[in-house]
Amino acid sequence: MEQLTFDQLLEAGCHFGHLTRKWHPNMAPYIFMEKNGIHIIDLNKTLAKLEEAKQAAYNLARAGKKILFVGTKKQAKDIVANAAKSINMPYITERWPGGLLTNFVTIRKSIKKMQQIDRMMNDPSFSNISKRERLQLARQRAKLEKTLGSIANMVRLPSAIFVVDIVKEHIAVSEARKLNIPIFAIVDTNANPQLVDYPIPANDDAAKSIQTILENFVEAIKKGQQERIGAMEEAEREDEEYSEEKLKEKKIKVMEASADAEDDEKSSKKHRTRKKE
Repeated sequence: MEQLTFDQLLEAGCHFGHLTRKWHPNMAPYIFMEKNGIHIIDLNKTLAKLEEAKQAAYNLARAGKKILFVGTKKQAKDIVANAAKSINMPYITERWPGGLLTNFVTIRKSIKKMQQIDRMMNDPSFSNISKRERLQLARQRAKLEKTLGSIANMVRLPSAIFVVDIVKEHIAVSEARKLNIPIFAIVDTNANPQLVDYPIPANDDAAKSIQTILENFVEAIKKGQQERIGAMEEAEREDEEYSEEKLKEKKIKVMEASADAEDDEKSSKKHRTRKKE
């Protein structure tokens, strides 16, 4: 897995924290110094924690698990959406739907409702209902798409979530903690890193900082997915080879049985001939 360098993080502005008066005491181990009333994050710690998070994410991806990406702040929306789409993972970039994790059954009902509307709209009989009803269904569909469209294919709870800014996404963090779902997160100096399993201390406000860390994190997931595909293809080849080998063995046994039957028939004929003589 490609590792980011100290200079790359520095150039992306990952080291800029919040004002010193807004800091969270539990972030002390990750703070390098104070400068002009702003805390500076220790990027060596950032690198170490990012590698730890990447290894865990790689293992999940290799096992075929899903990670839900969450980032609803303006500067993170597009970055999170593009990163999640690139690895075919679910994501939330609009308002967090309360109960998405803790009341997942109800959320799935809403997703099924959206899919039901799609089927209705594609049915030829849809044109027979009134214009007003069609408009109402279209509006309902658009509303559901905005909040739930990005998780339409999430048929079960995710194995982990990745969060940008755990202060803003505190509801998502709270729900994940209740269900013991592992949490990856970019954690700034104003947040409590003890709330997440894999904190990555860094600036969670600058778009370049978010993008630099997220892209590197996603690369680890891609590698895990590729290795999973490779392992599955290898297993399929082995199964095919095993099947071919078993087929060969079966053919050989059939041929041997046929040969034995022919020998028995020849012996029987000889025996009958001798009897006649």
